[in-house]
Amino acid sequence: MTAAEPELPTDPPLPDYPDSSPLDRVHLVLDEPQNLVNVAGVIRVMKNMGLSHLRVVNPAEWDPWRITGIAHRTDDLVEATRHFDSLEEAVADCVFVVGTSARARTAHRNYGYARDWAGELVARTREGPVALLFGREDRGLSNQALDLCDGVAIIPTHAEYSSLNLAQASLVLAYEMFLASEGELSDLPRGKRTSGRASRERMETMFRALEGALDRVEFFRAREAESVMRTFRTLFARADLDQQEAGLVQALGFEVQKYIERNLPGDS
Repeated sequence: MTAAEPELPTDPPLPDYPDSSPLDRVHLVLDEPQNLVNVAGVIRVMKNMGLSHLRVVNPAEWDPWRITGIAHRTDDLVEATRHFDSLEEAVADCVFVVGTSARARTAHRNYGYARDWAGELVARTREGPVALLFGREDRGLSNQALDLCDGVAIIPTHAEYSSLNLAQASLVLAYEMFLASEGELSDLPRGKRTSGRASRERMETMFRALEGALDRVEFFRAREAESVMRTFRTLFARADLDQQEAGLVQALGFEVQKYIERNLPGDS
């Protein structure tokens, strides 16, 4: 089978936000929220802390009248909320994504405390839109959802009762982002060929190309593909790829596949 190489998107120009707050580029994303009261609590937090962009993925229920009845004077946020059918779509345009978790998982991740990731999210808004993800109230973010994240924020709590509800967790992180946005952060110098941080969509295409190449060279014969790719995700998240770098890895993956197709007898 011939490797289908998608047309590479044109690298967008580096964003310029001279007059707006960094918080205007922060998107809170709720993945399958189950309780309308919790959603209203998050929206109230957003109003308190100067956040204005909410994205919701397949909520169990959505009733603007009830939400604004709980979170008063938030009609503007409720009306502006964007709805998505998948988490991948909800974060596709974001250049930096941080998930939240009450506990460490089996897979190695880029874990960090909420305060550190909140400051990093604010700093990354210079490069484009960023996202902060919250999972379902009953089970949090899945491993597949965390695969889309560059880091995972942990809120330290008393060990005997570590779980925070959705509104509480969003308040802690929103407050930390609000404090971080109040400081003056000077821009670091950029190389002449800097293309801006790779979007989530570009990164996912890169991972598909890399996985396809590894599969063709039978790298997964003695290894579990999902585990290997999860490790690569963590590695590349730390590497902090820009559009050009991710495109290079993506091209490498596709070229390996095409080379094998051209040179292996009987391979099709």
